[in-house]
Amino acid sequence: MRFKISILLFLCASFYTVELHSQEKEPIRVLFVGNSFMFFNNLPQVVNAMAESQGVTIETRHSTVSGSNLEQHWKEEKGTETRKLLNDQKWDYVVFNNHSLSAIETPESFETYGKKFAELVKEKGAKPVFMITWGYKSNPRLFKPINEAYIKLAEETDSQIVPAGSLMAQAREWRPNLDLYFDDKHPTSIGTYMIGLAFYKFFTGKSTLQIPERTTTTDKNGQRLYLLILSKENAEFLKMLVEDFEFEIASE
Repeated sequence: MRFKISILLFLCASFYTVELHSQEKEPIRVLFVGNSFMFFNNLPQVVNAMAESQGVTIETRHSTVSGSNLEQHWKEEKGTETRKLLNDQKWDYVVFNNHSLSAIETPESFETYGKKFAELVKEKGAKPVFMITWGYKSNPRLFKPINEAYIKLAEETDSQIVPAGSLMAQAREWRPNLDLYFDDKHPTSIGTYMIGLAFYKFFTGKSTLQIPERTTTTDKNGQRLYLLILSKENAEFLKMLVEDFEFEIASE
């Protein structure tokens, strides 16, 4: 009798363990494809670290080369390995951005290779996402045609967007003295923090308000590594901005 009870308890415990594991969420696997607008301040790693701070696992990798556009990624020029990564590994989402002015200066290439990549991503079982970029510090009016081109491409390819450019424009309007630009076009750590918040919200659907102002990760020696450090005032402003900004989150 005691033996039967032991087996019954073992089976119950095993069932509970299997049930518990089945309820655990799989990590979200994201490939970022683009150029310096993505790798500046390690945006993919920032997204990973922000999620980790909230108990969410977003595994990120990037295929980024300075000054590159989608056509060069497709043709594997400038040392890009995007198509190899798409073929060799499994992703949930693939995020693209084009060269900062390509949507305006070479719209045919932008549309052609944006569509090619969106189709390939879907064939691989992932979902394509376009990060809408921003106007230059010296010429914010560039944003309008850039925004329109990305939205058009997303609609035509049934892709989703992350409105980084709209957030940059909104932050600039509300806080003109906020230091968003490292130079005329690349983001400062403040700008990257805001864009990271947008991706965290997009991928998880969760509130950004608990994200710490210090974004950290762990180095190969197990020691804490600081990616971004913001003042509490700036972090709170950006978290509220992204929290209240309405945009579609990642589809299930």
